[in-house]
This record gives sequence, structure tokens and C-alpha cells, in this order.
Amino acid sequence: MSKGNKLGLWILTSLVVGNMVGSGIFMLPRSLAEVASPAGVIGAWVLTGLGVLMTALVFGNLAIRKPNLNGGPQIYAKELFKSGSKASLLSGFMASWGYWIGNLAGNIAIITTFAGYLSTFFPVLTSKAELFTIGSFTLKVGNALTFLVCTLLLWTTHFIILRGLENAGKLNFLATSAKIMGFALFIIVALFAFEKANMLPFVADKTDEAGNAIGLFGQINNAALSTLWAFIGVESAVVFASRARKQVDVKRATTLGLFIALAIYIGISTLVMGMLDQETLIHSDKPLIDAIATVLGPIGGKVLAGVGLISLIGSTLGWVMLSSEVPYQAAKQGMFIPAFLKENKKGTPIFSLIVTNLLGQLFIFSTVSNSISAAFDFVIVIATLSYLIPYFISSIFQLKLVITGETYENGRGRVVDGVIAVLSTVYSLWVIKAGTADMKTFLFGMLLLASGILFYGQLKKNPVPSGDKNRKSA
Repeated sequence: MSKGNKLGLWILTSLVVGNMVGSGIFMLPRSLAEVASPAGVIGAWVLTGLGVLMTALVFGNLAIRKPNLNGGPQIYAKELFKSGSKASLLSGFMASWGYWIGNLAGNIAIITTFAGYLSTFFPVLTSKAELFTIGSFTLKVGNALTFLVCTLLLWTTHFIILRGLENAGKLNFLATSAKIMGFALFIIVALFAFEKANMLPFVADKTDEAGNAIGLFGQINNAALSTLWAFIGVESAVVFASRARKQVDVKRATTLGLFIALAIYIGISTLVMGMLDQETLIHSDKPLIDAIATVLGPIGGKVLAGVGLISLIGSTLGWVMLSSEVPYQAAKQGMFIPAFLKENKKGTPIFSLIVTNLLGQLFIFSTVSNSISAAFDFVIVIATLSYLIPYFISSIFQLKLVITGETYENGRGRVVDGVIAVLSTVYSLWVIKAGTADMKTFLFGMLLLASGILFYGQLKKNPVPSGDKNRKSA
């Protein structure tokens, strides 16, 4: 890739912030209100923020210590085993597959949120009028239009990225800048509209489907998976490490992006809980708009919806870029199907981009039979479970380096890095445990992960030497 197509610190940071502050900021206040009281929500944010900070520090450290292992946290899986062994190849492929599936689901969470906020201007997107019925299936007008809007956004993004990753990155930077300014204005308005009464009772029991009471710690546990979704994307700079102008920018962008996103999430999530009563918040498909509309009326809601749409377009660009980069970089390391190495003249991984978006289109079908909020809830759980394994693997790999002393001169920094790696590992295990509590969702997520075995044979038949540079151009 030419120097003109390299990504600098601010574009890398915008990818981190843009990918983290995507659909979550718009939809999570409702999802969290369903499972936790205000105290539980804040507790989940604090614990998740600390856990993800440890994971982000692991990513940044590995990017500097192992600059040849770029393309995302899943790349480290093959390094846990003997180089060239079957275990190394299989673990690398399966981790890459799971991480890729998580990205596919993540894309659709953002795209469906875009459709939800577009309904502010076009209420017909939520219409319950029936188009036709086939057997037990009934297609409603709103679902059909939502499907078309989501499809249009996906493939428009596809063609923008085909014109070059640097230009797409610049568009993402502009959208992220507009997003941050819009959220800053929201926070200012929300501070004046905050009502303490909406946060009361601050600590209250929730009930599960069986009617059993869930205490504060149980609520924090249940909310942990949703709050982690907000931080998915913290590894974005790591995925694009090979395209960075300076390797040190990867660590800087990861840390800076995390703190910016954390401030936005905690601030807005808390303020929304103080602007809407719990019942209204739980039943809202557009919680931020509903909150701002209580202060500024419909006009304020439309302005915020406009900012949200710009933000989500930027997030879609960033996530589709990241999703297509994952199997491409894995193939460069000899851990994915060779066809994914194919690039166009702009250096865009064209085959990976096409396959990624075709599979993403399949996820969009979830909008045909579900409401926007139901589709969002479904895909974020699947996506988050898919991400946890590569996050866990990254922490274990960091521990391996600390224990063996590899890349450490005179033992400098080993103790601190070891503590960080242990905390990151414990956090990953805790959230995995929380996420597997719902057996139905867990089994579906594992089925998607296991489906990679169907394609593993193709990799064994056509192995690609690690670091292969002889890629075809379209």
C-alpha cells in the first residue's frame, strides 16, 4: 500500500470512536433499562469500562511488541501453539471465523438502528399495516420498508469503500466529528432537563421470565453483556495496524478512543435515565430522540435524529471496512481461505468485501419478521459472544509473552503487563459466563462459530504461506 493510503493517528482514533460509539449509544439505554435498575446500569458501565481498559492496554502493547501480527485480536490464536502445527492453523482459523461472524452481526445492529432513527422522519417504517400473509408468516409494511432501507445502506457503503480505504476513512472521520459535536450538545441540554425522580428507586429488584427477583449484583451481571457491546470496536486500530503510518499510533488511538467513548457512554446513558421514566425508556425504539423531545419538542428530536443518521452512516463505513479487513488480514497470515487475499487497484480487499456484505445481507432478513428493537437485541448478543473468544485469546497471548519473557529486555515492564493481562483474562471469563446464561442464545452463537468447520477444509487444501505478498488484483 502506498504512503498516500496509510492511516494516521486521527483517522485511526476516529475509527475506534466511530466503531465503538455506533448503534450502542442510540439503543442501549433501552436494553439496559430492561435488565437493571439505575444502580445496576451504572455499576455495569464502571466494571465494563475497567475491564475493557485492561483489554485495550493488552491490544496496544501487543501491537508494539508483535507488529508483524496485525489484522485483529484473532491473529494471536495461532501463536499459542507451535508454529506450522495443525493446532496453530485450526485455532487461528476458528478465532478469525468467530471474530468475522461477530463483525457481520455488528454491522447489522448499526444498520437496523439507522432504520429506527430514520423512522423519525418517515413513520411509515414502523407501520403495522399488512402487505401479505403466507401461512403463519405476515409481512408488514414497516418491516418490508426497513429491510429495503437496510439493504440500500449496506450496498451504498460497499461501493464507497471500493473507491479506496483512505477516502472511506476520511468520511468516517467527518461523520465521527459530527457525532461528537452532536452528543456534546445533547449532554448540555440533558443537564438542564435531568430529573432525579426518574432515577428513583435507584436500587430496585428486577424480575426474570419466571418471576424470580434479581438483586443488584445479578442485574450488573445481566447488563455486562450489553455494556460490553458498547465497547466492541476498541480493537479497530489494531485491525488496521498494517495500514497505520506509525505503529505507536495504534496504541495511542486505541487508548484515546476508549476514553472518549467511555465518557460519551456513561454521560449519555445516565442522563437519558434522568430524562425519561423507566417505563417509557423500556418501550422506546429511539430513546435519545424521545428524551430530547421532552425538552425541545419534535424539532429537537428531528435535529438529534439527523445527527444520529450521520453518525450511523459513519459507523457503518467503519464497521464494513473492519469486517472485510479481518478475513483479508487472516489470509495474509495463512489462517483463512486464499481467495480472501484478492485486492482491487485501490488496495481494497474486494473478495472479502463482497462476501462480507452478502452474508451481512442474510442477517438483514431478521428485520423482516422482528421489530427494530428486537432485531437489535438479537444480533448484539450473538455478536458480543463471537468477540469474547478473540479478546480472551489476546489476554492469554500477552500472559504467554510475560511468562516466557519474549520481547522483554531485562524484564522491563513484565510485572505491569502481567497484572494487566490477568485482569483482562478474568474480565473476559466473567463476561463469557454472563453471556452463556441464556442457553438458547449461547447455542445459536456456538452454532455460528462451529459452522466455520465447513470451510476449514478449503484452507487445508489451499494453504497460504504466512505473509504471502503475491496477491491478485482486480
